Amino acid sequence: MFKTPCSRLSGLVGASVNQKLVRHVPRSNQSTRCLIQLYRRDPSSWITYQHLTFLKRQYVGKVKNELHQRAVPKQAPVLTIVDERDDNGVRQVQQVPIINPVVTDHMPQPEDVTSEAVAQPAISTLKHATGQPALRTDSLSDVVETSDEIPHVQVETNEARQARLDRQWKELKVDMAELPGVYARLAKIRLTALVVVTAAAGYAMAPVPFDPTMFFLSSLGTGLASCTANSINQYFEVPFDSNMNRTKNRPLVRGQISPLHAVSFALACGVPGVALLTLAVNPLTGALGFLNIVLYTCCYTPLKRLSITNTWVGAVVGAIPPIMGWTAATGSLDPGALLLGGFLYSWQFPHFNALSWNLREDYSRGGYRMMSVTHPGMCKRVALRHSVGLIALSSLAPVLDVTAWTFPVVSLPINLYISYLAYRFYRQGDRSSARKLFFCSLWHLPMLLLLALVCKKPREALAPPPAAPPLALQS
Repeated sequence: MFKTPCSRLSGLVGASVNQKLVRHVPRSNQSTRCLIQLYRRDPSSWITYQHLTFLKRQYVGKVKNELHQRAVPKQAPVLTIVDERDDNGVRQVQQVPIINPVVTDHMPQPEDVTSEAVAQPAISTLKHATGQPALRTDSLSDVVETSDEIPHVQVETNEARQARLDRQWKELKVDMAELPGVYARLAKIRLTALVVVTAAAGYAMAPVPFDPTMFFLSSLGTGLASCTANSINQYFEVPFDSNMNRTKNRPLVRGQISPLHAVSFALACGVPGVALLTLAVNPLTGALGFLNIVLYTCCYTPLKRLSITNTWVGAVVGAIPPIMGWTAATGSLDPGALLLGGFLYSWQFPHFNALSWNLREDYSRGGYRMMSVTHPGMCKRVALRHSVGLIALSSLAPVLDVTAWTFPVVSLPINLYISYLAYRFYRQGDRSSARKLFFCSLWHLPMLLLLALVCKKPREALAPPPAAPPLALQS
């Protein structure tokens, strides 16, 4: 049959394997049936796909100056015994007839067995009535023994009910009595006041006669533009402000007003403010006001989460208000206006860098890329550099005919003091030195502007030139 010995060996091996397979097939089928029956009988003991998955909560973490998403398994809620009970279970306990067991010392008689047999159909009937699986025999004995006891019912206190309702979604109701305070926090009223003060200083430093009406209109328009920029900034930063201790009590974060309400307030301030600056003052001031809103909301706000250049863009935004005050008085962009803007530009670096140094944890938690978080060495160097730069700018003021030569002399002590504190901040880099530099910057700017106003170069009001006498006609 087989031509070679190798073929005979292959045929014998194949035949033996085939016989073993035929012999073990029924046993394999039986084992498969046993596994299927075991699974159907008690599926809870099997490992399913749900055991291998986790409920994950995503949050943003910063590693090596990059933003990555890190997953943390969500903790399973802890259920109490009362929470595990079901209303149906309570109804089952109520439907079981009360049986008063007789405690005896002798062994159970056949009647006891009969009573247990009678109780078994009652449980099966209960299963069909309630649609729930019947209780086991062991649990039945526990129910029978505790049937005389009053089932434990958890009573919710008024405080717990109020806390539970506060966590639920509910309709937002605005309290009209709190609305002025909400608007003040939405507009960052203290920052807006600083912006108006710097714009007023720019108007007062301009070499023109003082016009109270124009001064009031320019200050009002600048304040409205600042309210608009601050409101839109808070509208964009709600999810990030909620992670920071410094900003978690802002109106939009706490839900005191709706986002639509905040945007409506911003438009109600921005449209009249820009129109007032453009039509009542001059188009140049109106264009600067509109540019400031765009820079603050569309450039500075998104850059806070992208790059440290947001600090320089924010310094430009802060330098524009005194320029607006100057242009509101003169109608032109002169070197004196740029000098006042340079004062504000340089002052903001020691002010904000010292502030952000003690808020590094907050800014990091909110996901903001600040110099104090990502480049701490640069943060200290930039603060020192611009503090010294204030001395050079003060010396430049009389050269540009903005102030008299006494201004560099009288402003030198305060400029040297803030430079000294910036140097200490650069050398030590601790919270104490940053706090001292920040508080010094709060009084340094008003003092510097006040000294500049006192040392303003006196200018005579420009009188119209006298008309030339008419030439007499010679006969």
